[in-house]
Amino acid sequence: MRCLVTGATGYIGGRLVPRLIAAGHQVRALSRSAGRLRDVPWAPQAEIVEGDLSDPASLADALDGVDVAYFLVHSLGQRDFERIDREAATNFARAAYEKGVKRIVYLGGPEVPADDRPSAHLRSRAEVGRILLDSGVPTAVLRAPVIIGSGSASFEMLRYLTERLPVMVTPRWVRNRIQPIAVRDVLRYLIGAATLSPDVNRGFDIGGRDVLTYAEMMQRYARVAGLPRRIILPLRPLSPWLSAHWVGAITPVPNAIARPLVASLIHEAVAHENDIAGYVPGEPPLGFDESVRLALGKIRDDEVETRWSNASGADAAAEPMPSDPAWTGGTIYKDERCREVNAPAAALWRVIEGVGGDNGWYSFPLAWSVRGWLDRLVGGVGLRRGRRDRDHLYVGEALDWWRVEEIKPGELLRLRAEMKVPGRAWLEMYAEARPDGTSVYRQRALFVPRGLAGHAYWASILPFHGIIFSGMARNIARGAMTPPRGSGDPGRPATPQSAAGSSR
Repeated sequence: MRCLVTGATGYIGGRLVPRLIAAGHQVRALSRSAGRLRDVPWAPQAEIVEGDLSDPASLADALDGVDVAYFLVHSLGQRDFERIDREAATNFARAAYEKGVKRIVYLGGPEVPADDRPSAHLRSRAEVGRILLDSGVPTAVLRAPVIIGSGSASFEMLRYLTERLPVMVTPRWVRNRIQPIAVRDVLRYLIGAATLSPDVNRGFDIGGRDVLTYAEMMQRYARVAGLPRRIILPLRPLSPWLSAHWVGAITPVPNAIARPLVASLIHEAVAHENDIAGYVPGEPPLGFDESVRLALGKIRDDEVETRWSNASGADAAAEPMPSDPAWTGGTIYKDERCREVNAPAAALWRVIEGVGGDNGWYSFPLAWSVRGWLDRLVGGVGLRRGRRDRDHLYVGEALDWWRVEEIKPGELLRLRAEMKVPGRAWLEMYAEARPDGTSVYRQRALFVPRGLAGHAYWASILPFHGIIFSGMARNIARGAMTPPRGSGDPGRPATPQSAAGSSR
Protein backbone atom coordinates (compact mmCIF):
# COMPACT_ATOMS: atom_id res chain seq x y z
CA MET A 1 0.00 0.00 0.00
CA ARG A 2 1.36 3.44 -0.94
CA CYS A 3 1.05 6.01 1.84
CA LEU A 4 1.60 9.76 1.79
CA VAL A 5 2.62 11.30 5.12
CA THR A 6 2.33 15.05 5.54
CA GLY A 7 4.11 16.56 8.51
CA ALA A 8 6.97 14.06 8.19
CA THR A 9 9.31 16.51 9.92
CA GLY A 10 6.95 16.81 12.88
CA TYR A 11 6.57 14.93 16.13
CA ILE A 12 4.08 12.27 15.02
CA GLY A 13 4.99 12.14 11.32
CA GLY A 14 8.68 11.60 11.98
CA ARG A 15 7.83 8.60 14.15
CA LEU A 16 5.10 7.24 11.89
CA VAL A 17 7.09 6.99 8.65
CA PRO A 18 9.64 4.35 9.79
CA ARG A 19 6.86 2.28 11.34
CA LEU A 20 4.81 2.33 8.15
CA ILE A 21 7.92 1.20 6.28
CA ALA A 22 8.47 -1.59 8.82
CA ALA A 23 4.82 -2.64 8.31
CA GLY A 24 5.55 -3.19 4.60
CA HIS A 25 4.02 -0.02 3.14
CA GLN A 26 5.57 2.20 0.51
CA VAL A 27 5.92 5.68 1.96
CA ARG A 28 6.06 9.08 0.30
CA ALA A 29 6.96 11.87 2.73
CA LEU A 30 5.81 15.41 1.94
CA SER A 31 7.78 18.42 3.16
CA ARG A 32 8.04 22.04 2.11
CA SER A 33 11.81 21.49 2.05
CA ALA A 34 13.09 18.03 1.08
CA GLY A 35 16.48 18.94 2.53
CA ARG A 36 15.06 18.77 6.05
CA LEU A 37 14.55 15.02 5.59
CA ARG A 38 17.82 14.32 3.81
CA ASP A 39 19.64 12.88 6.81
CA VAL A 40 16.87 11.05 8.69
CA PRO A 41 17.67 7.33 9.06
CA TRP A 42 14.67 6.21 7.01
CA ALA A 43 15.28 8.56 4.06
CA PRO A 44 16.77 5.86 1.76
CA GLN A 45 13.64 3.72 2.22
CA ALA A 46 11.09 6.45 1.49
CA GLU A 47 10.25 8.73 -1.39
CA ILE A 48 10.69 12.34 -0.31
CA VAL A 49 8.82 15.00 -2.25
CA GLU A 50 8.45 18.74 -1.88
CA GLY A 51 5.04 20.30 -1.60
CA ASP A 52 2.99 22.88 0.23
CA LEU A 53 -0.54 22.42 1.53
CA SER A 54 -1.28 25.97 0.44
CA ASP A 55 -0.34 25.03 -3.16
CA PRO A 56 -2.97 22.73 -4.74
CA ALA A 57 -0.74 21.99 -7.74
CA SER A 58 2.04 20.53 -5.57
CA LEU A 59 -0.53 18.47 -3.66
CA ALA A 60 -1.84 16.94 -6.87
CA ASP A 61 1.62 15.64 -7.72
CA ALA A 62 2.26 14.39 -4.19
CA LEU A 63 -1.06 12.48 -4.02
CA ASP A 64 -0.72 10.87 -7.44
CA GLY A 65 -0.94 7.09 -7.05
CA VAL A 66 -1.44 7.24 -3.28
CA ASP A 67 -3.78 4.80 -1.48
CA VAL A 68 -3.71 6.30 2.05
CA ALA A 69 -2.98 9.93 2.87
CA TYR A 70 -2.08 11.02 6.40
CA PHE A 71 -2.93 14.60 7.40
CA LEU A 72 -0.61 15.30 10.33
CA VAL A 73 0.06 19.01 10.01
CA HIS A 74 -1.18 21.94 12.03
CA SER A 75 -0.05 25.53 12.28
CA LEU A 76 -0.13 25.88 16.05
CA GLY A 77 2.26 28.64 16.98
CA GLN A 78 1.50 30.76 13.91
CA ARG A 79 -0.77 33.75 13.85
CA ASP A 80 -4.18 33.01 12.36
CA PHE A 81 -3.53 29.26 12.57
CA GLU A 82 -7.25 28.51 12.28
CA ARG A 83 -7.43 30.04 8.80
CA ILE A 84 -4.16 28.44 7.69
CA ASP A 85 -5.28 24.97 8.77
CA ARG A 86 -8.74 25.43 7.24
CA GLU A 87 -7.25 26.27 3.85
CA ALA A 88 -4.71 23.47 4.08
CA ALA A 89 -7.40 20.88 4.90
CA THR A 90 -9.64 22.15 2.09
CA ASN A 91 -6.84 21.92 -0.47
CA PHE A 92 -5.80 18.49 0.80
CA ALA A 93 -9.36 17.11 0.76
CA ARG A 94 -10.02 18.33 -2.78
CA ALA A 95 -6.73 17.00 -4.15
CA ALA A 96 -7.17 13.63 -2.44
CA TYR A 97 -10.67 13.22 -3.94
CA GLU A 98 -9.54 14.21 -7.43
CA LYS A 99 -6.58 11.80 -7.32
CA GLY A 100 -8.69 8.86 -6.19
CA VAL A 101 -7.09 8.42 -2.78
CA LYS A 102 -8.79 5.51 -1.00
CA ARG A 103 -8.45 6.78 2.59
CA ILE A 104 -7.49 9.83 4.62
CA VAL A 105 -6.26 9.45 8.20
CA TYR A 106 -6.19 12.51 10.45
CA LEU A 107 -4.96 12.94 14.01
CA GLY A 108 -7.02 15.58 15.78
CA GLY A 109 -7.81 16.70 19.31
CA PRO A 110 -10.44 15.58 21.82
CA GLU A 111 -14.08 16.31 21.13
CA VAL A 112 -15.59 19.09 23.20
CA PRO A 113 -19.24 18.82 24.38
CA ALA A 114 -21.70 20.84 22.29
CA ASP A 115 -22.74 22.96 25.26
CA ASP A 116 -19.14 24.04 25.92
CA ARG A 117 -17.12 26.78 24.22
CA PRO A 118 -14.01 25.13 22.79
CA SER A 119 -10.64 26.83 22.69
CA ALA A 120 -9.35 28.05 19.34
CA HIS A 121 -6.97 25.09 19.21
CA LEU A 122 -9.67 22.45 19.70
CA ARG A 123 -12.12 24.37 17.51
CA SER A 124 -9.59 24.32 14.67
CA ARG A 125 -8.84 20.61 15.12
CA ALA A 126 -12.55 19.80 14.98
CA GLU A 127 -13.06 21.96 11.88
CA VAL A 128 -10.22 20.24 10.02
CA GLY A 129 -11.76 16.88 10.90
CA ARG A 130 -15.14 17.90 9.48
CA ILE A 131 -13.56 19.16 6.24
CA LEU A 132 -11.78 15.84 5.71
CA LEU A 133 -14.85 13.76 6.61
CA ASP A 134 -16.86 15.71 4.02
CA SER A 135 -14.20 15.29 1.31
CA GLY A 136 -15.81 12.30 -0.41
CA VAL A 137 -12.79 10.19 0.55
CA PRO A 138 -13.32 7.67 3.39
CA THR A 139 -11.69 9.33 6.40
CA ALA A 140 -10.70 8.21 9.88
CA VAL A 141 -10.37 11.05 12.40
CA LEU A 142 -8.52 9.95 15.54
CA ARG A 143 -9.27 12.26 18.47
CA ALA A 144 -6.37 12.17 20.93
CA PRO A 145 -6.00 14.03 24.25
CA VAL A 146 -2.57 14.58 25.85
CA ILE A 147 0.03 12.41 24.11
CA ILE A 148 2.73 10.98 26.39
CA GLY A 149 6.11 10.83 24.73
CA SER A 150 9.31 12.84 24.72
CA GLY A 151 8.89 15.59 22.13
CA SER A 152 5.14 15.98 22.54
CA ALA A 153 4.49 19.61 23.48
CA SER A 154 1.83 18.58 26.01
CA PHE A 155 4.16 16.07 27.63
CA GLU A 156 7.04 18.55 27.72
CA MET A 157 4.83 21.04 29.56
CA LEU A 158 4.00 18.35 32.10
CA ARG A 159 7.65 17.34 32.41
CA TYR A 160 9.08 20.80 33.00
CA LEU A 161 6.33 21.98 35.34
CA THR A 162 6.67 18.90 37.53
CA GLU A 163 10.46 18.77 37.56
CA ARG A 164 11.06 22.45 38.19
CA LEU A 165 8.33 23.24 40.72
CA PRO A 166 8.25 21.23 43.96
CA VAL A 167 5.58 23.70 45.14
CA MET A 168 3.23 25.29 42.66
CA VAL A 169 0.20 27.56 42.64
CA THR A 170 -1.92 26.32 39.77
CA PRO A 171 -5.05 27.27 37.83
CA ARG A 172 -8.34 25.47 38.33
CA TRP A 173 -7.90 23.33 35.24
CA VAL A 174 -5.46 21.06 37.09
CA ARG A 175 -8.62 19.39 38.47
CA ASN A 176 -10.02 18.61 35.01
CA ARG A 177 -10.05 14.97 33.93
CA ILE A 178 -7.76 13.84 31.11
CA GLN A 179 -7.25 10.44 29.48
CA PRO A 180 -3.61 10.61 28.30
CA ILE A 181 -2.36 8.17 25.70
CA ALA A 182 1.13 6.83 24.96
CA VAL A 183 2.56 7.88 21.62
CA ARG A 184 3.20 4.26 20.67
CA ASP A 185 -0.54 3.54 21.02
CA VAL A 186 -1.32 6.58 18.86
CA LEU A 187 1.05 5.25 16.19
CA ARG A 188 -0.52 1.79 16.35
CA TYR A 189 -3.98 3.27 15.75
CA LEU A 190 -2.69 5.45 12.92
CA ILE A 191 -1.13 2.46 11.17
CA GLY A 192 -4.22 0.33 11.76
CA ALA A 193 -6.51 3.01 10.35
CA ALA A 194 -4.82 2.63 6.95
CA THR A 195 -6.55 -0.73 6.42
CA LEU A 196 -10.08 0.19 7.52
CA SER A 197 -12.84 -0.87 5.15
CA PRO A 198 -14.06 1.74 2.62
CA ASP A 199 -17.41 2.15 4.41
CA VAL A 200 -15.76 3.58 7.54
CA ASN A 201 -15.97 7.38 7.48
CA ARG A 202 -16.05 8.64 11.05
CA GLY A 203 -14.20 9.90 14.09
CA PHE A 204 -12.79 7.75 16.90
CA ASP A 205 -11.91 8.74 20.45
CA ILE A 206 -8.56 7.28 21.47
CA GLY A 207 -7.17 7.34 24.99
CA GLY A 208 -4.97 5.43 27.38
CA ARG A 209 -5.92 3.14 30.22
CA ASP A 210 -6.12 5.77 32.95
CA VAL A 211 -8.35 8.81 33.50
CA LEU A 212 -6.59 11.35 35.71
CA THR A 213 -6.72 14.98 36.64
CA TYR A 214 -3.79 17.12 35.52
CA ALA A 215 -2.74 17.39 39.17
CA GLU A 216 -2.73 13.59 39.45
CA MET A 217 -0.67 13.40 36.28
CA MET A 218 1.96 15.69 37.82
CA GLN A 219 2.07 13.67 41.03
CA ARG A 220 2.40 10.37 39.19
CA TYR A 221 5.03 11.82 36.85
CA ALA A 222 7.00 12.88 39.94
CA ARG A 223 6.77 9.37 41.38
CA VAL A 224 7.96 7.70 38.17
CA ALA A 225 10.78 10.24 37.79
CA GLY A 226 11.94 9.67 41.36
CA LEU A 227 10.95 13.13 42.59
CA PRO A 228 9.35 13.98 45.96
CA ARG A 229 5.61 14.47 46.03
CA ARG A 230 4.65 17.90 44.66
CA ILE A 231 2.63 20.44 46.62
CA ILE A 232 -0.11 21.73 44.32
CA LEU A 233 -2.31 24.66 45.33
CA PRO A 234 -5.10 25.43 42.83
CA LEU A 235 -5.92 29.14 42.56
CA ARG A 236 -9.28 30.22 41.16
CA PRO A 237 -8.28 33.68 39.75
CA LEU A 238 -5.47 32.21 37.59
CA SER A 239 -7.06 32.58 34.14
CA PRO A 240 -5.99 30.66 31.00
CA TRP A 241 -4.21 33.80 29.77
CA LEU A 242 -2.23 34.10 33.01
CA SER A 243 -1.69 30.34 33.03
CA ALA A 244 -0.08 30.47 29.58
CA HIS A 245 2.37 33.12 30.74
CA TRP A 246 3.06 31.10 33.87
CA VAL A 247 3.84 28.03 31.75
CA GLY A 248 6.00 30.16 29.45
CA ALA A 249 8.02 31.44 32.39
CA ILE A 250 8.66 27.98 33.85
CA THR A 251 9.11 25.84 30.75
CA PRO A 252 11.03 26.26 27.48
CA VAL A 253 7.88 25.48 25.46
CA PRO A 254 7.39 28.55 23.21
CA ASN A 255 4.58 30.86 24.30
CA ALA A 256 2.98 30.65 20.86
CA ILE A 257 2.48 26.92 21.43
CA ALA A 258 1.86 27.01 25.18
CA ARG A 259 -1.00 29.53 24.96
CA PRO A 260 -3.38 27.47 22.80
CA LEU A 261 -2.47 24.25 24.60
CA VAL A 262 -3.18 25.77 28.02
CA ALA A 263 -6.43 27.21 26.72
CA SER A 264 -7.43 23.68 25.67
CA LEU A 265 -6.85 22.33 29.19
CA ILE A 266 -9.90 24.18 30.49
CA HIS A 267 -11.90 21.36 28.84
CA GLU A 268 -11.97 17.77 30.05
CA ALA A 269 -10.38 15.38 27.56
CA VAL A 270 -11.87 11.94 28.10
CA ALA A 271 -12.80 9.32 25.50
CA HIS A 272 -16.57 8.94 25.21
CA GLU A 273 -16.33 5.68 23.27
CA ASN A 274 -13.74 2.99 22.53
CA ASP A 275 -14.96 1.82 19.13
CA ILE A 276 -11.42 1.89 17.74
CA ALA A 277 -10.72 -1.38 19.59
CA GLY A 278 -13.18 -3.16 17.31
CA TYR A 279 -11.44 -1.87 14.17
CA VAL A 280 -7.77 -1.97 15.18
CA PRO A 281 -7.20 -5.09 17.30
CA GLY A 282 -4.22 -5.41 19.61
CA GLU A 283 -3.16 -5.14 23.21
CA PRO A 284 -4.99 -2.65 25.44
CA PRO A 285 -3.36 0.80 25.54
CA LEU A 286 -0.70 1.49 28.13
CA GLY A 287 -1.39 3.09 31.47
CA PHE A 288 -0.01 6.49 32.40
CA ASP A 289 2.91 5.31 34.54
CA GLU A 290 4.27 2.93 31.91
CA SER A 291 3.86 5.60 29.23
CA VAL A 292 5.97 8.01 31.30
CA ARG A 293 8.61 5.35 31.97
CA LEU A 294 9.01 4.85 28.24
CA ALA A 295 9.15 8.59 27.61
CA LEU A 296 11.87 8.97 30.24
CA GLY A 297 13.82 5.97 28.97
CA LYS A 298 13.09 4.00 32.16
CA ILE A 299 12.41 0.57 30.72
CA ARG A 300 12.20 -2.29 33.23
CA ASP A 301 13.74 0.00 35.87
CA ASP A 302 16.94 0.48 33.82
CA GLU A 303 17.67 4.16 33.34
CA VAL A 304 18.85 4.89 29.83
CA GLU A 305 19.37 8.36 28.42
CA THR A 306 17.78 7.83 25.04
CA ARG A 307 19.33 10.80 23.28
CA TRP A 308 22.46 8.77 22.85
CA SER A 309 21.10 5.22 23.11
CA ASN A 310 20.55 2.78 20.29
CA ALA A 311 16.97 1.99 21.31
CA SER A 312 14.59 1.14 18.50
CA GLY A 313 11.19 -0.41 17.92
CA ALA A 314 7.86 0.47 19.45
CA ASP A 315 9.29 1.57 22.79
CA ALA A 316 11.63 4.04 21.08
CA ALA A 317 8.61 5.97 19.77
CA ALA A 318 8.32 7.65 23.17
CA GLU A 319 11.95 8.78 23.18
CA PRO A 320 13.64 11.87 21.74
CA MET A 321 14.52 12.13 18.06
CA PRO A 322 17.03 14.44 16.39
CA SER A 323 14.18 16.09 14.50
CA ASP A 324 12.39 17.12 17.72
CA PRO A 325 12.57 20.81 18.68
CA ALA A 326 15.50 21.83 20.87
CA TRP A 327 13.19 22.51 23.83
CA THR A 328 11.98 18.89 24.00
CA GLY A 329 13.53 15.92 25.75
CA GLY A 330 14.10 17.59 29.10
CA THR A 331 17.12 19.56 30.29
CA ILE A 332 20.53 18.11 29.44
CA TYR A 333 23.58 20.03 30.62
CA LYS A 334 26.77 19.51 28.63
CA ASP A 335 30.45 20.29 28.92
CA GLU A 336 32.27 19.59 25.64
CA ARG A 337 36.00 19.77 24.96
CA CYS A 338 38.11 19.07 21.87
CA ARG A 339 41.89 18.80 21.42
CA GLU A 340 44.04 18.12 18.37
CA VAL A 341 46.60 15.40 19.12
CA ASN A 342 49.90 15.02 17.31
CA ALA A 343 49.83 11.26 17.76
CA PRO A 344 47.96 8.36 16.16
CA ALA A 345 44.49 7.46 17.35
CA ALA A 346 45.78 4.14 18.71
CA ALA A 347 48.09 5.98 21.14
CA LEU A 348 45.25 8.29 22.15
CA TRP A 349 42.92 5.35 22.70
CA ARG A 350 45.38 3.58 25.01
CA VAL A 351 45.43 6.67 27.22
CA ILE A 352 41.63 6.92 27.21
CA GLU A 353 41.22 3.26 28.13
CA GLY A 354 43.74 3.68 30.93
CA VAL A 355 41.63 6.23 32.82
CA GLY A 356 40.84 5.78 36.50
CA GLY A 357 42.22 3.58 39.22
CA ASP A 358 45.90 4.19 39.93
CA ASN A 359 46.19 6.30 36.76
CA GLY A 360 43.71 8.81 38.17
CA TRP A 361 41.45 11.13 36.21
CA TYR A 362 44.15 13.17 34.51
CA SER A 363 43.47 16.53 36.18
CA PHE A 364 43.31 18.19 39.61
CA PRO A 365 43.80 14.99 41.67
CA LEU A 366 42.89 16.72 44.93
CA ALA A 367 39.49 17.80 43.57
CA TRP A 368 38.68 14.25 42.46
CA SER A 369 39.76 12.88 45.84
CA VAL A 370 37.64 15.41 47.76
CA ARG A 371 34.64 14.62 45.59
CA GLY A 372 35.18 10.93 46.29
CA TRP A 373 35.30 11.50 50.06
CA LEU A 374 32.11 13.58 49.90
CA ASP A 375 30.38 10.85 47.93
CA ARG A 376 31.26 8.27 50.57
CA LEU A 377 29.98 10.57 53.33
CA VAL A 378 26.50 10.56 51.74
CA GLY A 379 26.52 6.80 51.18
CA GLY A 380 28.03 6.67 47.68
CA VAL A 381 30.77 4.42 46.34
CA GLY A 382 33.45 7.12 46.13
CA LEU A 383 36.69 6.33 44.33
CA ARG A 384 37.49 3.18 46.31
CA ARG A 385 36.53 0.62 43.64
CA GLY A 386 39.48 1.39 41.34
CA ARG A 387 39.75 -0.68 38.18
CA ARG A 388 40.10 -4.39 37.45
CA ASP A 389 42.89 -4.25 34.87
CA ARG A 390 45.56 -1.63 34.25
CA ASP A 391 45.14 -1.48 30.47
CA HIS A 392 41.74 -2.78 29.39
CA LEU A 393 38.07 -2.23 30.23
CA TYR A 394 34.90 -4.13 29.40
CA VAL A 395 31.26 -3.06 29.25
CA GLY A 396 29.51 -3.36 32.59
CA GLU A 397 32.51 -3.22 34.91
CA ALA A 398 32.96 -0.72 37.72
CA LEU A 399 35.56 2.02 37.36
CA ASP A 400 35.89 4.09 40.54
CA TRP A 401 32.47 5.78 40.83
CA TRP A 402 31.61 5.10 37.20
CA ARG A 403 30.18 2.13 35.33
CA VAL A 404 31.44 1.33 31.83
CA GLU A 405 28.33 1.68 29.69
CA GLU A 406 29.75 1.36 26.19
CA ILE A 407 33.06 0.75 24.46
CA LYS A 408 33.79 1.02 20.75
CA PRO A 409 37.42 -0.14 20.71
CA GLY A 410 39.70 2.57 19.43
CA GLU A 411 36.85 5.09 19.20
CA LEU A 412 34.57 5.61 22.23
CA LEU A 413 34.48 5.07 25.97
CA ARG A 414 31.22 5.99 27.69
CA LEU A 415 30.96 5.96 31.48
CA ARG A 416 27.78 6.27 33.54
CA ALA A 417 28.14 7.89 36.97
CA GLU A 418 27.19 5.91 40.07
CA MET A 419 28.05 8.59 42.62
CA LYS A 420 25.25 10.18 44.62
CA VAL A 421 23.97 13.08 42.53
CA PRO A 422 20.47 14.56 42.00
CA GLY A 423 20.25 13.34 38.42
CA ARG A 424 22.07 11.15 35.92
CA ALA A 425 25.55 11.79 34.53
CA TRP A 426 27.77 10.42 31.78
CA LEU A 427 31.32 11.01 30.62
CA GLU A 428 32.20 10.28 27.00
CA MET A 429 35.72 10.18 25.52
CA TYR A 430 36.34 9.83 21.78
CA ALA A 431 39.46 9.14 19.70
CA GLU A 432 39.10 10.19 16.05
CA ALA A 433 41.76 9.24 13.51
CA ARG A 434 42.89 11.69 10.84
CA PRO A 435 44.22 10.79 7.39
CA ASP A 436 47.59 12.36 8.18
CA GLY A 437 48.22 9.99 11.06
CA THR A 438 47.29 12.42 13.83
CA SER A 439 44.07 12.33 15.83
CA VAL A 440 41.41 14.40 17.62
CA TYR A 441 40.32 13.93 21.22
CA ARG A 442 36.70 14.79 22.02
CA GLN A 443 35.29 14.79 25.52
CA ARG A 444 31.72 15.29 26.62
CA ALA A 445 30.24 15.37 30.12
CA LEU A 446 26.44 15.18 30.29
CA PHE A 447 24.10 15.69 33.21
CA VAL A 448 20.33 15.17 33.32
CA PRO A 449 19.09 16.95 36.47
CA ARG A 450 16.37 15.59 38.72
CA GLY A 451 14.25 18.36 40.14
CA LEU A 452 15.46 21.73 41.38
CA ALA A 453 18.27 20.06 43.33
CA GLY A 454 19.71 18.77 40.07
CA HIS A 455 19.79 22.23 38.50
CA ALA A 456 21.37 23.67 41.66
CA TYR A 457 23.99 20.91 41.70
CA TRP A 458 25.08 21.64 38.12
CA ALA A 459 25.26 25.37 38.85
CA SER A 460 27.38 24.71 41.95
CA ILE A 461 30.02 22.68 40.10
CA LEU A 462 30.03 24.80 36.97
CA PRO A 463 32.90 27.06 38.19
CA PHE A 464 35.18 24.00 38.51
CA HIS A 465 34.51 22.61 35.05
CA GLY A 466 37.02 24.88 33.37
CA ILE A 467 39.76 23.53 35.65
CA ILE A 468 38.78 19.87 35.82
CA PHE A 469 37.48 19.08 32.35
CA SER A 470 39.81 21.40 30.46
CA GLY A 471 42.79 19.99 32.33
CA MET A 472 41.59 16.46 31.70
CA ALA A 473 41.37 17.00 27.94
CA ARG A 474 44.75 18.72 27.87
CA ASN A 475 46.52 15.98 29.84
CA ILE A 476 44.97 13.13 27.86
CA ALA A 477 46.17 14.74 24.63
CA ARG A 478 49.61 15.33 26.17
CA GLY A 479 49.79 11.76 27.43
CA ALA A 480 49.15 10.38 23.95
CA MET A 481 52.03 12.46 22.57
CA THR A 482 54.52 11.67 25.37
CA PRO A 483 56.95 8.75 24.86
CA PRO A 484 56.94 6.05 27.55
CA ARG A 485 59.22 6.60 30.53
CA GLY A 486 60.83 3.34 31.45
CA SER A 487 57.63 1.40 31.24
CA GLY A 488 59.26 -1.44 29.38
CA ASP A 489 56.41 -1.35 26.91
CA PRO A 490 57.43 0.65 23.83
CA GLY A 491 53.90 0.50 22.49
CA ARG A 492 52.34 2.14 25.53
CA PRO A 493 52.54 5.92 25.99
CA ALA A 494 53.04 7.53 29.35
CA THR A 495 49.96 8.13 31.45
CA PRO A 496 48.69 11.72 31.38
CA GLN A 497 49.42 12.04 35.09
CA SER A 498 53.12 11.38 34.60
CA ALA A 499 53.14 13.49 31.44
CA ALA A 500 51.65 16.35 33.42
CA GLY A 501 54.15 15.93 36.20
CA SER A 502 51.62 15.06 38.87
CA SER A 503 50.31 11.94 40.58
CA ARG A 504 47.12 10.97 42.32
